[in-house]
Amino acid sequence: MFRRIHAARVRAQNGQTMTEFALVLPVIALLLFAIIQCGIAFNNYLTVTDAARAAARKGATAMYGGGSPSSAATTAARASAQNLDQSKFQVAVTASPRWEKGADVIVTTSYPYEISLLGFVVKSGNVSSTTRERIE
Repeated sequence: MFRRIHAARVRAQNGQTMTEFALVLPVIALLLFAIIQCGIAFNNYLTVTDAARAAARKGATAMYGGGSPSSAATTAARASAQNLDQSKFQVAVTASPRWEKGADVIVTTSYPYEISLLGFVVKSGNVSSTTRERIE
């Protein structure tokens, strides 16, 4: 008698566990997708920051290699950000006050991002980074 009652309770608890799991699963899945989307946006931020750093370094040392230091810096930024969509990736290279030894190379890079969950855009904007380096 005791075994039948105990077996009935175990089956009832199994049904309750499945119901709770079915209710919590969509919340856990949504949280997981949000973490993945934020990770992608953070990876884009790191790539944009590294591209600005690489371009500023190239611009600071490109005067002695011949050619245009601005185009060399832009090429270095685009090469550093190969995993981004190049049509959306923006690079601006300037020298303050002009391209001469001791002046500053200023590189600004930007890339749009979008965090969406279940087709709804939660957050969007531009990830940007500015790096300044002295021309050697």
